[in-house]
Amino acid sequence: MLADSDGQAASNGTERAYANGKSHHRTVPAASANGTHKPVVSTNGSSKSRPPDTYLGHDREEVTRILIQALSDMGYHSAAQSVSRDSGYELESPTVAAFRNAVLEGAWDEAEELLFGAATPEDRSNQNGNGLVLAPGTDRNVMRFWIRQQKFLELLEQRETSRALTVLRTELTPLYQDTHKLHFLSSLLMCQSPDDLKSKSEWDGAYGQSRQILLSELSKCISASVMLPEHRLAVLLHQVKQSQIGMCMYHSSSDSPSLYADHNCDRRQFPSENIIELDDHTGEVWQVVFSHDGTKLASCGGDKQVIIWDVPSFKAVHYLKDHDAGVGNVAWSWDDSMLVTCCQDRHARLWDPHTGNLIRKLERFAEPVSSCIWAADGHTFITGALDKTRSICQWNLNGDKVFDWANAHRVEDLAVSPDGHWLVAMDDRHHIHVYNFVTRELAYKMDLQVRLTSISISQDSRYLLVNHTNGVARLIDLVNREPVQTYSGHTGGDYLIRTAFGGANESFVISGSEDGLINIWHKASAVPIEKLNGHHPRCNAVTWSPTDPCLFASCGDDGKIKIWSNNEWRRSHNEATHHNHETGRSSNGWRGEMGEA
Repeated sequence: MLADSDGQAASNGTERAYANGKSHHRTVPAASANGTHKPVVSTNGSSKSRPPDTYLGHDREEVTRILIQALSDMGYHSAAQSVSRDSGYELESPTVAAFRNAVLEGAWDEAEELLFGAATPEDRSNQNGNGLVLAPGTDRNVMRFWIRQQKFLELLEQRETSRALTVLRTELTPLYQDTHKLHFLSSLLMCQSPDDLKSKSEWDGAYGQSRQILLSELSKCISASVMLPEHRLAVLLHQVKQSQIGMCMYHSSSDSPSLYADHNCDRRQFPSENIIELDDHTGEVWQVVFSHDGTKLASCGGDKQVIIWDVPSFKAVHYLKDHDAGVGNVAWSWDDSMLVTCCQDRHARLWDPHTGNLIRKLERFAEPVSSCIWAADGHTFITGALDKTRSICQWNLNGDKVFDWANAHRVEDLAVSPDGHWLVAMDDRHHIHVYNFVTRELAYKMDLQVRLTSISISQDSRYLLVNHTNGVARLIDLVNREPVQTYSGHTGGDYLIRTAFGGANESFVISGSEDGLINIWHKASAVPIEKLNGHHPRCNAVTWSPTDPCLFASCGDDGKIKIWSNNEWRRSHNEATHHNHETGRSSNGWRGEMGEA
């Protein structure tokens, strides 16, 4: 657990694939992130003999040191040593290696001395005495806090409470002004056992991964020329791939692009063909949602029922009919073992989607239940309602209310981030209400100046997609609290029209439309990719398969669900489709639209 002021820094309880160095106290993967140390003449990673040179326009020393690190990461230690010997470049200096070992061995005083040298508190330069060169803008007190916090936690783990209390009072408190954080650390003094400490602090102990993670976070604050960032070559290659994916207008593959050639997807692979129509609903279809594992599809609408379809056969396996009015929304639990439905009859219901049995019906609201989502814990869910007295409530599986946000605004749609940090509510006007779901407090509220029709959050938990009645969808950065992209070209209206992220790496934004069309944009550039004839008169919702980037579904007021993919999917399912094409409609309830490929 690092200091809160670090922002995106991972906690010390987070497991990393590689340790950032070695320690003789415990087993650490041999491929350390910053390579192995060898004696050198110069320090801080500079060249031993050769003058600065270039490699195809790149600094030769930088390229060579990154290669040495990568070879060491992959376990090719002899090759790494050979490259270092032949090139005359070393990965890191003796001071860096000593600092690494001090952190991993828990020599905290030595680690601070190596990191900061003999600098006094008045010294505000990046070069701290004879210590390591820090990155510009680094707060040395925050780094000291991280080190001393680890020291404090390890003393508590060892049941040396008196020494831990001294560290808290004399070493941590003078450094940090966040009283909430200090109070939390103080509360850990009351832990009855090491296991209790680890549970409450979300920290895995001195001999878990915590020291490696601490070193990783500290290394980010040291000049990159002195201590290379972890797995630098892998990070650069990932950035190259993401850049090429970002420029690919029709990215439709979930496979990682090859490094051998520039990445480019064939437009013919993009899912723009209507391959199946499902028409078991007897009224308007308002919502359609894939399960998280992509093996089921749930649909609901004005005919008072929810239909669960098998994927990819698209056979209707269950009809959930115990509703007294139209069903406006459904939500799969994270493990797909349960389903919540929201009904205009003012009830929310919990179902077993594998048997089709009703598990529980929640108490009646004063107004229709408009939306439902599952919390990240998988054991509770949240409902949104037009009922101002209970507009946002959290429930457990027994139907007991866990928490009531007690808001005075009506809620038409809800979204929760996969990481469990954000809860966003859309009211029936033009506001979004963004809550910290951990503390349950309102983080901020945004007035978007126009009525809204739907919201959804990206898989990386960073962006909110908001659809407007004026035919515009916005991508909003939840952290920076500002719009970053706008998508236009579809039409809005007086009813809920749902938009969604989709495709490989969520490369696309897709939306229904009042005019019945399906609109798809490239997410990063907002360039329109496709405009498909969807439903008449209105396309209400779209959903992209979370496991198949070449499969999505749409639904509309025509009572149909349409499944969309490409010719390859068409060919692979041609035999089953040909049977349904000849019979018009089979017992599984869908009509093929494909014919021969």
